[in-house]
Amino acid sequence: MKQLKSIDLFAGIGGIRLGFEQAFGKKLATVFASEWDENAQRTYRENFGDAFKISGDITKISETDVPKFDICLAGFPCQAFSLAGQRKGFADNFKGMARGTLFFDVARICAEHNPKVIFCENVKGLTIHDKGRTFDIIKGTLTELGYTVYEKILNSKDFGVPQNRERIYIAAFRNDINSSEFKFPEVADDTKRIRDIVEAAPIPTRYYLSETYVATLRRHRARHEAKGHGFGYEIRDWDDIAGAIVCGGMGRERNLLIDNRPHSMTPETHIKGEINNEGIRKMTPREWARLQGYPDTFKLPIADVHLYKQLGNSVSVPVIKAIAERVKMILEKNGEEAKT
Repeated sequence: MKQLKSIDLFAGIGGIRLGFEQAFGKKLATVFASEWDENAQRTYRENFGDAFKISGDITKISETDVPKFDICLAGFPCQAFSLAGQRKGFADNFKGMARGTLFFDVARICAEHNPKVIFCENVKGLTIHDKGRTFDIIKGTLTELGYTVYEKILNSKDFGVPQNRERIYIAAFRNDINSSEFKFPEVADDTKRIRDIVEAAPIPTRYYLSETYVATLRRHRARHEAKGHGFGYEIRDWDDIAGAIVCGGMGRERNLLIDNRPHSMTPETHIKGEINNEGIRKMTPREWARLQGYPDTFKLPIADVHLYKQLGNSVSVPVIKAIAERVKMILEKNGEEAKT
């Protein structure tokens, strides 16, 4: 199989691309990337160093300006379909961007270039939004474009990372490619636990919560428990797996740890009160990166607040790699070569 070309739409920090490149090696070359968030662009550039410039708002990019490609990678924004959001689907709009309709930008670009494979990832809630009609529209669109569509919900905890993260994955093969033997991977490694991703001590003091903040979290949780709600912070056992990391709200507080290894009790930043003496801390960005299966060589070049958002929005790289290996196998069996 000669080298194939791929494009990375809604690229984030490049998790889908990284998984595919791990699977394909030098047989895959990324020729185009689009990501509208400037902070994500910075992390992406630091890690991939492409000669081409990362494109911004995909809605303003003509399909004819996208170079020819064989594989489309598209982690189109999930907010419009998330169970945690308002679930407006294709009607969703945010800062002038119709997030629910951005899938159709994937469709128009692929309609122009007719790639061999279209690969998408999204939140599990996509499958049930509007009683399944939204997902049917997506699959129907891919079918109308001339593709055989496969989809499956997979959990990151089954692929070598200790995170309970269910996502829907879509692999669509052009109809002239025999994909009848394609199957999504099953459980590969469900043995990993939080202690496998914890950074070496000492953990910087800024990740330990103040006594004042711990007290606030406990009051918040008590109020919700009194109302019969399940909201609140959660401390994870080192021999357990993490909950799904998310970009906002209680994302970090849902995956707190008790870490009594030696560390400084002198605050690095201005906080209310003293550092708590129970060893309660949030996970570091590097630990979040490990929860998503990023290698330690992956650079985290910007402020923590942006890194938590980027990693919470990202994919679990080992899941992508496992699927990409199955995609590669189908293409090899079909003797697919790069377009000339």
